[in-house]
Amino acid sequence: MSIKSVREDQPQNPVSEEEIPLPPTDLPYDDGEPLESNRHRMAMNVLIESLHQAYREREDYYAGGNMFVYYSSEQVRNQDFRGPDFFAVLNVDGTRERRSWIVWEEGGRYPDAIVEFMSPSTANIDKREKKRLYGETFRTRDYFVYDPFDGESLQGWNLQGTGEYEDLTPDERGWLWCESLGLWLGTWEGTILKETAIWLRFYDRAGNLVLLAQEERDLERERAEQERERAEQERERAEQAEANLAAERQKNQQLRDRLLQMGIDPDSV
Repeated sequence: MSIKSVREDQPQNPVSEEEIPLPPTDLPYDDGEPLESNRHRMAMNVLIESLHQAYREREDYYAGGNMFVYYSSEQVRNQDFRGPDFFAVLNVDGTRERRSWIVWEEGGRYPDAIVEFMSPSTANIDKREKKRLYGETFRTRDYFVYDPFDGESLQGWNLQGTGEYEDLTPDERGWLWCESLGLWLGTWEGTILKETAIWLRFYDRAGNLVLLAQEERDLERERAEQERERAEQERERAEQAEANLAAERQKNQQLRDRLLQMGIDPDSV
């Protein structure tokens, strides 16, 4: 069901809470609107896959992106859809398939970390309106914004006990610590799927880049190739050493033969 059709079906008069049964059964999960750009889509997918890589031994989390988060009947009534570009929720069953995140079906669990990929047209909304929603309603512990076309745009906030977001201070590398996920968020310049950019990536506590699956395969292939090259070099060195030894033996034998021809016992020399 598209958002447009849902909105057209809504009554014009105010609707009471009693008239909106919870949970609704016809919640749309896709607004049909594409992301700002292909790079925005790729940036979202990079973070989702990266978290799966970092948490590969875990099943108690969910990572999603560009999917609706439903949290109240008022929101449903007003068609006020919210779909963070990237979000992660901890301490939930991560094996269950979801088409949207419905808070009242998830034991009241909201995202623990959210990243919005900004554009010039959305920056004010991401840093003001959404920041207020994620802090006051979602109570999301860590919130970050980043423009995939501006490598200097990373900002982040951590929710304090006062209920207010506090600015996160970047370290000397320009990275921000995501307390809820136990990972660093930082930039990385390189090529992913033939597109070269400054990507937002996860790093582990020690500062190691969390590799994507393809990067791991490429690294393993490179290591295997290096190992084959080392083995080939060792084989060539061994063959050369054997050839040198054979040449030395031949040279010694030729010397012995010459001494014998001269009537000299080579063993007495």
